[in-house]
Amino acid sequence: MKEASSFRDPSGFVFYVNKDVYRQINSNYKEHYEYLITSGLYESLINSKLLIPHEEIDSQENFEIKPYKNIKPEKIEFISYPYEWSFSQLKDAALLTLQIQKTAIEYGMILKDASAYNIQFLNGKPILIDTLSLEKYDEGIPWIAYRQFCENFLAPLSLTVYKDAGLAKLLQIYIDGIPLELASRLLPLSSYFNFPLLGHLHCHSKFKVAFGKKQNNSTQLNKVSKEQMVSIINSLENSIMQLNWRHKDSTWSKYYKNSYYLPGTFKHKTEVVSQFLDKVTPSSVLDLGANEGYFSMLTANKNIKTISCDLDPVVVDCNYIECKNRNIKNILPLIVDVMNPSPAIGWSNKERKSFIERTKVDTALVLALLHHLSISNNVSFRYIASFLSDLCNKLIIEFIPKSDSQVQRLLATKKDIFKDYTKLAFELAFKDFFIIKDSMQLTGSERILYLMDKI
Repeated sequence: MKEASSFRDPSGFVFYVNKDVYRQINSNYKEHYEYLITSGLYESLINSKLLIPHEEIDSQENFEIKPYKNIKPEKIEFISYPYEWSFSQLKDAALLTLQIQKTAIEYGMILKDASAYNIQFLNGKPILIDTLSLEKYDEGIPWIAYRQFCENFLAPLSLTVYKDAGLAKLLQIYIDGIPLELASRLLPLSSYFNFPLLGHLHCHSKFKVAFGKKQNNSTQLNKVSKEQMVSIINSLENSIMQLNWRHKDSTWSKYYKNSYYLPGTFKHKTEVVSQFLDKVTPSSVLDLGANEGYFSMLTANKNIKTISCDLDPVVVDCNYIECKNRNIKNILPLIVDVMNPSPAIGWSNKERKSFIERTKVDTALVLALLHHLSISNNVSFRYIASFLSDLCNKLIIEFIPKSDSQVQRLLATKKDIFKDYTKLAFELAFKDFFIIKDSMQLTGSERILYLMDKI
């Protein structure tokens, strides 16, 4: 079966046999592939962990295009998209792309495209997954992916720093990158005094062809020497590195510091979650409403692969930076709004899969989240249970009764129409989708943690 997003490159495509992933290389890429291998670039990128490693295999499928070669790359367990990444994740992906470009030029190759979708996170770090994005470099030819890089990376990073982190979500609307013309209009006047940004974004937005000039009603590309190319890449790298997002306090950025739990209650909660995890021994966990990742760290310490999601870009970025600083390899922080998870988008609405379609984990953690879904967003227990049953096989969920101060705080600004917000109604709704295996009331609280199995 072909990967729905792998149709734009005539050099080859990704396909699946059972649960294994492969890439077909077409004959028109033969020269580039052989040069990639024989030049030493492949080995250099693999040793530096910049490119996903692969092995060559016999043909696995008979598609309409006869393959020159099939390869089997190391599998990425969970595919995430740039509009789900935090600022620091996107910045690291941008710097990785430029590092690969500089390395490739030294070996006589170049990145023919610079899509953020060519990057994924493996063991906590970004890595290039598109082997076919490298081709032989003809000195004098400008980098055709220059504008693509600026639209995929420089524009959303700049908008986060100078305006608002929410604007990076434009990547979900503009699947091929935020148009430079739009980014330039949105950015404030102060961004014009950032001279690398002035050149690579504002001035660049005025030209449809990078390094181009019009002569006799036709577009002719200026020649760019290798030294000039490297200079451009270095300038882009400096531009990206200078973009530093200073986190401002957000709704959830001080959640743990302003915890409404009694010290003993939170300690007991941690112990119970740990005990439940030990009972089910999951290989993968989805932590919904993870904030800065306290409980994701708990699962990571148990060697469990964890997708750590929150809707707040600040706390997700803090989560990623903490994982990076501590070299935690099995947590993937993502910006995901449970009320509006990433939809299927792109060509035929199949090019980029929805978050739900991509997410199938052993166990989901839903801690201190249920009351926000039910009371803040008017979602019934049954709807919540049905949604969670699509994501996981086992569930650890926290029920917070209406008497709890945090629920009362939510009800203080709205009419209490939630007559069915009770422990009994919660259990009855979830029993249609899950079997309650265990439950525990937290010390010093009326909150209850449940362990459930999907029916």
